[in-house]
Amino acid sequence: MMKKAVAVFLLVLALLSSSCERNGGRSRGSEAEGLRVVASLFPLYDFARNVGGEQVRISLLLPPGAESHSFEPKPADIVSLSKADIFIYTNRFMEPWVDDILKGVVNRGLLVVNASEGLSLLKGSAEGGHAPEGVYEQGHERVDPHVWLDFSNAARMVDTILAGFLQKDPAHGDMYRKNAGEYKKKLRALDEKFRDTLAGCRQKVLVSGGHSAFGYLARRYHLEYHAAYGFSPDAEPTPGELAAIAGILKKKGLHTLFYEESTAPRVAETIAGETGATLLKLRAAHNVTREEMERGATFLSLMEENLAHLRIGLQCP
Repeated sequence: MMKKAVAVFLLVLALLSSSCERNGGRSRGSEAEGLRVVASLFPLYDFARNVGGEQVRISLLLPPGAESHSFEPKPADIVSLSKADIFIYTNRFMEPWVDDILKGVVNRGLLVVNASEGLSLLKGSAEGGHAPEGVYEQGHERVDPHVWLDFSNAARMVDTILAGFLQKDPAHGDMYRKNAGEYKKKLRALDEKFRDTLAGCRQKVLVSGGHSAFGYLARRYHLEYHAAYGFSPDAEPTPGELAAIAGILKKKGLHTLFYEESTAPRVAETIAGETGATLLKLRAAHNVTREEMERGATFLSLMEENLAHLRIGLQCP
C-alpha cells in the first residue's frame, strides 16, 4: 500500500513539473487569477493578505488548530507549493522542515521568501544545559524564532513580503505598496498602545507556564521574562524547572501565570495549583482554530486580546 501511494505521488509531481515547465514555472491561469501565495504560519498569512488584498490568493500551510512546532508537511503540501508563485516562511528555526519540503517541490518559478531576512534574532550561548529564557536550540545554535511578537519586526516582515510581491507582480506594485503602508501604520499604532499601556503596570515580570515564546514581546516592552521550559512545547520540564517558576511567582508576589493558546496548559495548571496563581492566556499567534478563522481573526485582533490579558495580569491602569 505504501509503495502504491509513493508511486501515485511521484506521478502527480511529474505531471505538475511538466505543467510548470510549460507555463514558465507558474501554474496555469495564475496570471488572470492573481498571485498564488502559501504562508507557513498565521502571522505571515495575515501579513500577506493585508499586503496583497484581492489581487492575491493566499492559503495557510499549517492546518487550522495544528501545533506549529510539531507540524510535519504532507505530500499534499508539496503539491500546493508546486502550484504556488510565492512561499513565505518565518525562518529555519521556526520551520526546520522547510529545506526538506522544498526539495520535493517541482516548481522552478516558486519564489521562496524568508520573512525574517535581515532581522536580528535573539541568541544565547550554546554551552551548558537548558537554553536561557526566550532562547531556543537548533543544532549548536540557540535562537528564538518568534520574531513577529516584536511589532517593529512584524513591520519589517511586511516589507520583506512586499518585496516578494513586487518581484513577482510588478504590474500591481502601487497597490501592494499602498496596502503595506496602511498595514504598517496599524502595527505602529498597536506598538504605541502596548508601550503606553505596559509602561504604567505595577508588575514588570511576565511568567509563563509554557515554552519560551514571548522573549521578543518582553524585550520590546522592558519586561522581565521567565518561562517553564525552552524550545519544544512537547518537552517535559524538570521538577527543578517547575520549582524555579513557582519560586519566582512567590518571591515576587505575582498572582498571574500566563499560558499559551496552542498547547494543553497542564504544566501551567500544575504550577498554578502549587502557587494559587490565576491563569491567563497569551497568544503567540502561530496559528488559529478553524472557528477563529471563520470568525475573521486577525493578527491585530489576537494581539489586542494579549494586551487585555497583560493589562490584567501585570496590574496596569
